[in-house]
Amino acid sequence: MPCLTYHEAIPGHHLQIALEQESPDTRLFKSLFFFTGFGEGWALYAERLAQEHGFYKDARTRIGYLKSELFRAIRLVLDAGLHYKRWTRDQALQYMRDNNGSGWYGEIDRYVCWPGQACAYKIGELKFVELREKTRNALAGKFNLKDFHSEILKRGSLPLAMLEQIVDDYIKERTKPRPITPEVRKD
Repeated sequence: MPCLTYHEAIPGHHLQIALEQESPDTRLFKSLFFFTGFGEGWALYAERLAQEHGFYKDARTRIGYLKSELFRAIRLVLDAGLHYKRWTRDQALQYMRDNNGSGWYGEIDRYVCWPGQACAYKIGELKFVELREKTRNALAGKFNLKDFHSEILKRGSLPLAMLEQIVDDYIKERTKPRPITPEVRKD
């Protein structure tokens, strides 16, 4: 349950969507489109962030996080199996049962109807991690995780290529040399 809470609530979807709704930069096109890589990528990143910061305090919650990771890996295989290998619903269900201990057609149908969704989740998560590490390395001692998160969330959901450009601009702004102002002496 903690892993799901981090995914769905704070710092996951609830935080991300609330910030987007509060943003003065909200535009019509954003209300018409959902960028899965960003939205679901952020939610998976939120789960990972909780793991990295030790929020899963005991064995039960750490196992819950790992079980969620396993489920995401199974979904990647299901997505590819259904669309690339042309698995039947029954083959996909059997794979899910063999590797997760349970399975249901509703989950299989989700991937039949929305090709690439599972991949978009994971690609988004990995992009957030990549951009964070890129920023951390570029800013070194000036890196602030809270500021980084504010920067990437304040515009709302975006295509990942646009997000990468925003992060590149963020890095440039913080690493450009500051003009030296002459010291005024009072004699």
